[in-house]
Amino acid sequence: MPRVLRSARLLGVGVLGVTLLGGCVANDPAASHTALTVDSSATDCAVSANEAPAGSIRFTVTNSGDQVTEFYLLADDGLRIVGEAENIGPGLSRDLVVQLDAGSYFTACKPGMTGDGVGKAEFTATKTDAAAAVDVDLAAQIDTANSDYASYVSDQIGQLVTGTDSFAAAYRNGDDDTARGLYASTRVHWERVETIAESFGDLDPKLDLREADLEQGQEWTGWHAIEKDLWPAEAEAGFEAYSTEKRAALTQQLVADTATLHTKVQGVSFTLSQQTNGAIGLLDEVATGKVTGEEETWSHTDLWDFQANVDGARVLYDGVRSILLQTDADLAASLDTEFASLQALLDVQRVGDGFTLYSALTPAEIRALADQVNALGEPLNQLTAALVL
Repeated sequence: MPRVLRSARLLGVGVLGVTLLGGCVANDPAASHTALTVDSSATDCAVSANEAPAGSIRFTVTNSGDQVTEFYLLADDGLRIVGEAENIGPGLSRDLVVQLDAGSYFTACKPGMTGDGVGKAEFTATKTDAAAAVDVDLAAQIDTANSDYASYVSDQIGQLVTGTDSFAAAYRNGDDDTARGLYASTRVHWERVETIAESFGDLDPKLDLREADLEQGQEWTGWHAIEKDLWPAEAEAGFEAYSTEKRAALTQQLVADTATLHTKVQGVSFTLSQQTNGAIGLLDEVATGKVTGEEETWSHTDLWDFQANVDGARVLYDGVRSILLQTDADLAASLDTEFASLQALLDVQRVGDGFTLYSALTPAEIRALADQVNALGEPLNQLTAALVL
């Protein structure tokens, strides 16, 4: 779900260098972080310090306001997102752990999760002479995990390009039955790597903006604009089907933007914290859109997206699991259990190659899915802190 400030959601691709884990496995990973606090109120975003040594930094964000809030760490241009903690309810706290190179950044909060945010301030990660011994074997595992995930992203976006071409051709030519059949199965490739796709400027809102998130005067393009036209019976009374010209314009833009995304992900590299925070971000997508049925307003194919987000989070987790076993085996066991439990609930809703429409789920089924997302979210939110020492 695109929002303002999501120009580089997954830790700002290209902003951070790869920082290796130390030579010794810490018994208490939190002890290796610089710990800062953030008070997010209705009008301010008060960080306990405006600088910290480069390396692993833990921001504990407490919401003292009366709206759900978000905390952002932005790159030196004030736009690209280096890290974020989302969906922090009033009176609650959440940790954001990031791995920073020396340099200049900005902090900001967004009460209500809309608008430009409040309390934007400069933050500096200072150079340090501290040298950690590098565990060569562990460093190799990290390099492999990062490389494997880069290959996975490239493959998923490649499949998205192919599927989008077929979908767009069917829709443009008026073959709506075929287009409806391709809609959800093509979008899964986007949803599996959504946090990466959101990293590249305005491509995210161009491709995936929901009508409910449109700002005044903003042009609506992408998947959901087409979705509404493909399921007109689910649209509001008085909805008028798009003209042939509008269909052609929407598909041309969709194909072009997807091709641009494919170009941008080639050669992208990742850090360990980018992967772990990416997994957390994908589960946030489930919690804030898919499990609520808000993502696919007209097609009701939310469970396809739900599964794809979980797929992506699981790929990210599996890529770092062997490392986690060395730092926190209990956390790995908990994540194994909770991922399996969530998958079991999703499997119950499978119908052939797809899923039950979200509109057909019972309140009890929705509640069970939501509860299990929360159960997985608790240990998953500890993943970055357990690995980035």
